[in-house]
Amino acid sequence: MTDSTAPLAYIESHLDDTLDRLFALMRVQSVSTDPAYAPECLKAAQLLANELTGLGFDARVAPTPGHPMVVAHHDGPGPHIFFYGHYDVQPVDPLNLWRRDPFDPAIETKADGARIIVGRGASDDKGQLRTFVEACRAWKETTGALPCKVTILFEGEEESGSVSLDPFLRANAEELKADFALICDTLMWDADTPGLTIGLRGMAAGEVTIHAARRDLHSGLYGGAARNPIQLLATILGEMKDADGHVTLDGFYDGVDPVSADVRKSWDALGFDDGEFLGDVGLRVPAGEKGTDALEQIWARPTAEVNGIWGGYTGEGFKTVIPAEAHAKVSFRLVGRQDPDKVWAAFEKHVRDRLPADCSAEFASRGPGSPAVSVPSDSPPLAATRAALDAEWGKAALIGCGGGIPVVTSIRTILDMDTVLVGFALPDDNIHSPNEKYELKSFHKGMRSWVRILGALGEMKAAKTVQAAAA
Repeated sequence: MTDSTAPLAYIESHLDDTLDRLFALMRVQSVSTDPAYAPECLKAAQLLANELTGLGFDARVAPTPGHPMVVAHHDGPGPHIFFYGHYDVQPVDPLNLWRRDPFDPAIETKADGARIIVGRGASDDKGQLRTFVEACRAWKETTGALPCKVTILFEGEEESGSVSLDPFLRANAEELKADFALICDTLMWDADTPGLTIGLRGMAAGEVTIHAARRDLHSGLYGGAARNPIQLLATILGEMKDADGHVTLDGFYDGVDPVSADVRKSWDALGFDDGEFLGDVGLRVPAGEKGTDALEQIWARPTAEVNGIWGGYTGEGFKTVIPAEAHAKVSFRLVGRQDPDKVWAAFEKHVRDRLPADCSAEFASRGPGSPAVSVPSDSPPLAATRAALDAEWGKAALIGCGGGIPVVTSIRTILDMDTVLVGFALPDDNIHSPNEKYELKSFHKGMRSWVRILGALGEMKAAKTVQAAAA
């Protein structure tokens, strides 16, 4: 058994030191989107690479056409894990809304007595990535080794589009490939419940234009006889869903799996309130698929949405025309094994099948789309991570994510690895906003959590080896 007692005690006795190292990293103004801060991005990368080298990693600063990557390797008994984080941060504007210099981090105490780390990057992602680095330090300082073989990749362009990421992953795939990936750039369910994100929705999106007459027409001369493409488009888009909220596109639900009983039980235990969720944005009547609650709809069900629609005269005053064309932006959030290309093709067919003979449609898809990412709730890495979080926090929640995280898709498609997402940030951390903060509790217990997770993953490999030997 991998005993984490000593590393956990190390975390407890060195909390001030870990904060000093976090603050040193947060003082580096690594704003990736502004070229003026390129030297600061390099400085942050060098700081992390030097620190990892000091911990026994084979670490380097790897150049890219943009900001550099930090790549580090440490041998261990296995399994081989790949950890991703990013050292770059968002701009601090508007500066006048900050209570203090955003690159002068400090500990503040809230009205309820909770202590928080304040400064740019506190939560996204310097505080998060440091929880993992400090867990590695605790293992090395107390045992001289890591329970697992570890590869680390710290990116410097996550906040500016990750332009260099995919080319770097492709060029270095053999070096970076591991058994599975870990990412700590996500949220907890609440302040006392860490989240294990097991699903990220994919996307297919684009525009459609309906062409009718050769030019805009006078509605008095042609009204009634001439086709109105705005009305036609509105009808076609409205028919994408039936009265129960189900999407009507041919084959749309191919690859959509039901929520497992284990996951459903975990979600039911969260106490999520549909009415409160909708009430926060001024709504009260659920609009999704009949027979599913709001949590399932945003985490585990696909969508068909009209994001924008326009045509004709939209300026001041009034112009009585029948427009020649109408336009809409449409997107589909995807789950499970849905194929983005097939979904978009089904949308095009849905439109064309409903066109009158004298009208035509033009489509512009927004790239190839991205598939959903899902992690089986019973996968060994997830189960080991969940057990470690339960041991530290008393409980951990299996949660979904309504959107996507591009790096997870990149890791899946380029490196062929599943990802376990463990986050210790909170929704009110003001990520990307003035007065960004990270709960000291999240930072402290995040480090302890990674100590336990590394130990649990080491046990998973050991158990596998014992079983193989017995066979």
